[in-house]
Amino acid sequence: MSNLLTEELAVFEELQQTLQKKPSTAALQAKCQDGLVLHRQGKIAEAEHIYLQVLGWDPTHVLALHLLGLITAQRRQIELRRLEDTLASCDRAIACKPDDAGGYVNRGFVLERLERLEDALASYKKAIALKPDYEFLSGALLFAKMQICDFTNAEHEFARLSERILRGEKASRPFPMLAISGSLQVQRKTAEIWIRSRHLTSAALPAIPKRPARAKIRIGYFSADYCDHVVMHLMAELFERHDKSKFGLIAFSFGPESNDEMHRRTATRFDEFIDVRNKSDEDVALLCRNLEIDIAVDLMGFTANGRPGIFAFRAAPIQVSYLGYSGTMGADYIDYIVADPIVIPEESKQYYCEKIVYLPNSYQVNSRRSISKKTFTRAELGLPPVGFVFCCFNNNYKITTRVLDSWIRILKKVEGSVLWLFESNEKAASNLRQRVLTGGVNPERLIFAKRLPLLGDHLSRYRSADLFLDTLPYNAHATASDALWAGLPVLTCLGETFAGRVAASLLDALNLPELVKTTPEAYEAFAIELAERPDRLKEIKQKLTNNRLTTPLFDTERFTKHIERAYIAMYERYHVGLPPCDIFVPNSTTTISRALCRTDSTSWTEVDPGRDL
Repeated sequence: MSNLLTEELAVFEELQQTLQKKPSTAALQAKCQDGLVLHRQGKIAEAEHIYLQVLGWDPTHVLALHLLGLITAQRRQIELRRLEDTLASCDRAIACKPDDAGGYVNRGFVLERLERLEDALASYKKAIALKPDYEFLSGALLFAKMQICDFTNAEHEFARLSERILRGEKASRPFPMLAISGSLQVQRKTAEIWIRSRHLTSAALPAIPKRPARAKIRIGYFSADYCDHVVMHLMAELFERHDKSKFGLIAFSFGPESNDEMHRRTATRFDEFIDVRNKSDEDVALLCRNLEIDIAVDLMGFTANGRPGIFAFRAAPIQVSYLGYSGTMGADYIDYIVADPIVIPEESKQYYCEKIVYLPNSYQVNSRRSISKKTFTRAELGLPPVGFVFCCFNNNYKITTRVLDSWIRILKKVEGSVLWLFESNEKAASNLRQRVLTGGVNPERLIFAKRLPLLGDHLSRYRSADLFLDTLPYNAHATASDALWAGLPVLTCLGETFAGRVAASLLDALNLPELVKTTPEAYEAFAIELAERPDRLKEIKQKLTNNRLTTPLFDTERFTKHIERAYIAMYERYHVGLPPCDIFVPNSTTTISRALCRTDSTSWTEVDPGRDL
């Protein structure tokens, strides 16, 4: 056991003994601070126990109330009653100390979980008024505005936030910046600041001793979403098609308990399925080491409920970021990011801390999804009986002022057309209607779709649309592949960042480059052309239909072979004592596996893993 871990346990034991006595105010404060140390180490249960004990002696202890509220706010899918109880605790803390910004921040977190976004925004505004430089709050506030499509002063706030980040300020968590900034430099800087603040490489665990190479590589997949979640809809067939004679698969789940159909489908495809939600980051890393995981694949990154701390403790000798987060993790302990030449072109490599795994087609795995046989009428979907239907079912926070203004210009040019959007919340719909009205378009031309419980029905309704209009700087990702699988063409504008190039990657893998534009002007012009030229749109739809099952995008068997070759190349390189390097997987479905590794800025060296796939 490391010295640091021993000291932590000693502190915890001392706290337990101290709590049996009547503590002083200073002792209570000290306990909260020690609880915070455990909290930051991912030892949530221990930290929560301390906060509750402190509140047992002093129910109005502000710091304990704040910290307990933060734990609850960070958890996923908490019972409504418990969230309401936590909100009440936040309110008590604010009543005790109304000038403490932290109380309003925690209250905002809880309100977001309750989907009371306007109230959350008000709470964040109060916090920032009390403390303008509160760590990472500006990004949270701006992202709350984006979720309700509050475009007030948006472009100025986007620019100001980016400037602060480039100065090194702790202004935003990484995820919101995928939608706020289209700059690779800003996104990398945001990730690096967050990692330094929250998930530095830990010296608490020794280096992993090198084990002898073996015929079967043990891969750990880490996720909070082994359930009816978009990531699993994409990944499920990959788990099923992995070559179990050459790869041992272990799932590490830190999401809520689930017994839905997708959970049952995925869980049975692993050699082991391990629930680690109640373990600390360090304990999970130790478990991975004990299980001799060779390659740890993080399917979360900085998305909700991700746990980068597990990888900061170095869970496996090779650590990979894939699918969940479309950007650099900004950490030296993530060795590789899985990509393709479109999402990370050569000139963008400098903005990634990881070495790049270049898959030959789109980086995005796409399990084939069942489409419902249900046929919706336009009336059932709220669509007018006639007229061209533009569609975008992206989350509302991806709609920026520039994107919406572009759509307004398109609607003005295409008489009788409508724009069919996903409604994340009623306030977003109201704000979007107001914005198009201000832009000179009848707000009734915006039609809003609710979430459907069955994915098959959702895919089926895409067939009532004519053209999907993508967003920038954060493209449609799984949403785009859903539309394409359902036969709906997706028109995109190529951005600079990973998140802004995903739709182009998908379309390239379908051999539909005509749907990828490089300027907003070209994007608008082609949208108008397709609406005014039914013959041209029909031609593209037919090409999509022809290519859907004959090109690589939805060929999961081909994809599985490619990513397995990448895993083997990583593994072999590690075992011959070489550091991570860029890996290029050739576009081949032959049985011989040869990956290429970048050895310098201009040349590639062939690496023969010595295995047939």
